[in-house]
Amino acid sequence: MTPGYVVTADGAVFEGRSFGAAGISTGELVFNTSMTGYQEILTDPSYAGQIVLMTAPHIGNYGITEKDNQAAHPFAAGLVVRSPARRHSNWRAQGSLAEFLIEHGVVAIADVDTRRLTRHVRRFGSMPAAVGGGVDLAEVESAAAGAPRLEGRDLVAGVTTAHRYEVSSIGRRRGHVVALDLGMKRDIGIRLADQGLDVTVVPAHTDAAQIESMHPDALFLSNGPGDPEPLVGPVEVVRSLLGRVPVFGICLGHQVLGLALGASTFKLPFGHHGGNHPVQRISDGHVAITAHNHGFAVDLNNLGNSDHPGTFESPFGRIVQTHVNLNDGTLEGLCAPEVRASSVQYHPEAAPGPHDDVGLFAEFALELKP
Repeated sequence: MTPGYVVTADGAVFEGRSFGAAGISTGELVFNTSMTGYQEILTDPSYAGQIVLMTAPHIGNYGITEKDNQAAHPFAAGLVVRSPARRHSNWRAQGSLAEFLIEHGVVAIADVDTRRLTRHVRRFGSMPAAVGGGVDLAEVESAAAGAPRLEGRDLVAGVTTAHRYEVSSIGRRRGHVVALDLGMKRDIGIRLADQGLDVTVVPAHTDAAQIESMHPDALFLSNGPGDPEPLVGPVEVVRSLLGRVPVFGICLGHQVLGLALGASTFKLPFGHHGGNHPVQRISDGHVAITAHNHGFAVDLNNLGNSDHPGTFESPFGRIVQTHVNLNDGTLEGLCAPEVRASSVQYHPEAAPGPHDDVGLFAEFALELKP
């Protein structure tokens, strides 16, 4: 058995054993409450710069299949689990989780008291940490002490596509969407294509003139990692396109849209990561169980108040709060009807998670200009 360690920036040490690649990796430690979907989580670009702590104790029992990848390789900085499966069993499996981690160089630590570690994060907040397997504890402690925080870092530049690419519509074609890739998951392109949309995925640094030259019927803002405030370029691009084409954003795209509309963002104590977050649609009280992966949230309160609760004034007209998180009351969705822009903080495409609100992609397709 090869020893492994998790060390947080405040000096807490958690012992275990290595079951992934040997070495040391650093990142912000966050806990994820999903029961399944470990492969989608590891390959989600939104986890760049983060070490994922799974609260479900038994991880890896159904193995790995290429079809579940959300990107070409894992983006998570590391993985921490309680009890990895000794063997996997599933007709779709092409290998084990341990093999996948070693192949892609992901440091992973098992046999950790994940309940105690999760309570530590909940009490003191998400923080930098280091995981190490096959190395001395002193090396891991040194790495944890020097690990950077997420605030103020542009992580999108390291995950966005290098070149634009196309996702062809499925069935009857209904329009053309340009998707600004801030760290876009594969299943998002599939969900858009399912609505009869041809999707042109472009790098995050693409300017407004380039996007307009593609003559899109709408603009989609994808998920992605880290702090939205350093993303000055994408925010300015969105701001310049508001009112010209419909805009729909999810996750980081929701935050970028919020900043473009004049709202502010802030860091949550330990973020929302998992597939069981209740979100209420304010218009009719409908509650959906949703998938989340974000450490920052949008705050509309710096905008001008209107005469109606949950409605704010901005340079782009009315901004309406459309969804709220029932766990902590944070903003989960907004709409700017005068410029045909809307967004949600959660992941309606899931991958992994529930599909309660997958219909939002159909609603977006209906917004395309005639």
